[in-house]
Amino acid sequence: MKLGVNIDHVATLRQARLAKEPNLVRAAVLAEMAGAEGITIHLREDRRHIQDADVRLLRQVITTRLNLEMATSSEIVDLALEVVPDMITLVPEKRQELTTEGGLNILDATTRENTAKAIERLKAKEIEISLFVDANVEIMKIAKDIGADYVEIHTGKYSDAINEIERKEELKNIEDATRAAKALGLKVNAGHGLDYKNVAAVAKIKDIVELNIGHSIVARSVFVGLEQAVREMKALIDNANKA
Repeated sequence: MKLGVNIDHVATLRQARLAKEPNLVRAAVLAEMAGAEGITIHLREDRRHIQDADVRLLRQVITTRLNLEMATSSEIVDLALEVVPDMITLVPEKRQELTTEGGLNILDATTRENTAKAIERLKAKEIEISLFVDANVEIMKIAKDIGADYVEIHTGKYSDAINEIERKEELKNIEDATRAAKALGLKVNAGHGLDYKNVAAVAKIKDIVELNIGHSIVARSVFVGLEQAVREMKALIDNANKA
């Protein structure tokens, strides 16, 4: 199972002072050196952390895989078509949210249509497309129908579970959605809210290709350094996946 490291919050710290440090390229390189198989960034419409120039620069220096998270707005689709990342993960976005609060609601006809249009445009550049979605079997079918290559299952409800019963229920939902997606020919990633305490159970799901993790790694890096934080997370994933 691969580890994709989201470095958005390295940029959050930089933007707090509109400074040059911490350097985002250095963060990406250190994460790759420590074992990350991909780097994820989210270009939000309000540009609260990642900037357009970051996307262009990281496209040139990343040697693993650049996964660009983005909404379906035409402006950001245009930039993605210019930069051509290795993968695009389409996500829902609200300006007032602190972080992405749930998956793309492609059960809604308007959202489904807008997402399908964005996929069609992006596929012209042969970019692999993932949809960030909730753990719902019906959503997996729709994702396949509108042209996604991957789904990234939102693990926020699992991560935020308040007791063991709720956690097990949410884990089962992730397992069921993963199984359904694979049966449809979709590849499966997962992420959101995963940390050093809760990642192992998700990492044991054999059909998940990659876990995308950011906040907990960047938070731990304050104390142990980014390379060590990535190595520790990678070891937890590898050990759980082998179990």
